[in-house]
Amino acid sequence: MTLREKHQQGKFTITVELDPPKSSSAEKVFEQAARLKGKVDAINIADSPMSKMRMSPISLSYLLQHNKEIETIFHLTCRDRNIIGLQSELLGAAALGVHNILTLTGDKPDNGDHPFAQSVFEVDCMGLLNIAKTLNAGKDLAGNDLDAPTSFYIGATGNPGAPDLEIERQKLAAKIQNGAHFVQTQPIYDLEQAKRYIDTMSEFDVPIMLGLIPLKSFKMATYLHEKVPGINLTQEILDRVEKGGKEAGTEIAIETLEQIKKIAAGVHIMPLNDIDTTLHIIDHV
Repeated sequence: MTLREKHQQGKFTITVELDPPKSSSAEKVFEQAARLKGKVDAINIADSPMSKMRMSPISLSYLLQHNKEIETIFHLTCRDRNIIGLQSELLGAAALGVHNILTLTGDKPDNGDHPFAQSVFEVDCMGLLNIAKTLNAGKDLAGNDLDAPTSFYIGATGNPGAPDLEIERQKLAAKIQNGAHFVQTQPIYDLEQAKRYIDTMSEFDVPIMLGLIPLKSFKMATYLHEKVPGINLTQEILDRVEKGGKEAGTEIAIETLEQIKKIAAGVHIMPLNDIDTTLHIIDHV
């Protein structure tokens, strides 16, 4: 079954995010994906994350599906392409059979490896959602007919740690109106906060996959808690990781995933390329 079909049947799904290589070879990602095959329902492929230039996520997604028979979700940002380029990329993805997309506004190039690059941002994630929805309806953004429509399963992001859940609810309502079919969220560490988010969004008939980043160190935990908007760690988690380091972070991830299975449609694991820890977590739940 495809990811869409699993969601339609209410099956709990696991996705794992991988970064494309800074290379013309995909072998490293092939090796990572091969280890995840059979353990996860799809692999997310980031779009030059943190504005650091990497292989095309659409090309890599196709290679994984075609050569390794692993379903993918490609990320697409508005940073690098105008509305013509975005539509062109999406038509190419559809022709390659890459139908799952996560729509993102994207990071500015300022802190990436090409800080002198010019960003585009002709539309934001709402506009990109609408573009994918329009192509699915057999039209381009100018209202012209396509010879064949696309059939994208369109994902959007969510933020359980938003300071105002009512505003976050309104944002999700707008994303669904613009075409979103499923949601993958930022990582959660406060389970009560995650439950409030799920309850608040329960009026929407879309599967929500809660995000999970296994903590590797106390330094990482404090950085996420203090520097990344929307990520809130409880004092209990901070204390446990300060005392137990990576081992405690892995235990927390296992406990969190066990609870996510009870309240959400799935989990989206962002392992920072630590496949060993990811497999350990999945195998223990």
